[in-house]
Amino acid sequence: MALGTATVPYELRFDAGRICLDLLATTHPVERLDAVEPLRAWISGSGLVPPGTPLGHADVSWLAVFRELRGCVGQLVRTANPADSRSYERALVRLNEVAAHAAPPVPCAVRGEDGTLVRELAQAPGCAGLLAVVARDAVELLTDPVARAAVRECAGDNCPIVYLDTSRGRRRRWCSSEVCGNRERVARHRRRVALTQA
Repeated sequence: MALGTATVPYELRFDAGRICLDLLATTHPVERLDAVEPLRAWISGSGLVPPGTPLGHADVSWLAVFRELRGCVGQLVRTANPADSRSYERALVRLNEVAAHAAPPVPCAVRGEDGTLVRELAQAPGCAGLLAVVARDAVELLTDPVARAAVRECAGDNCPIVYLDTSRGRRRRWCSSEVCGNRERVARHRRRVALTQA
């Protein structure tokens, strides 16, 4: 499939606990940022922009830079021993460049149709500013020892989702109890049934 053209509907996930980790989730189970529309949906769904923010100016050039940042974040979050890795250092340099590149979109309060105050952006968000928000979120995660210690990879079979474990007792095992957790419970049940029938 050509970059920039999507043929299937996408269910994006926003349950990893951090914007930068939600960006990592866009690779599973298939590439989800392969077209502009899913990227626009991710930007809106992640909370980078207020609901209803027009993103018509986002184009195919945004895909490559969001995917590049996603690769850097993945490298930095998943590397166990960064001291021996040149690719880790390259990812760290790039993350810091992106974080420092531009100011994030500026929010302002305006009256909505019903008179209540709602959040809008002072101007259309630029790609560099949105990337900077995600990169800064990753910098905060990577430099906060408490948050860093709560980063987990899903224990589900073939699930690479990384999430922030904020559960009481820090014993969360799956990215989603409804998806991977359910699969594990079904598999356990089938094993028990198979043992009793043997």
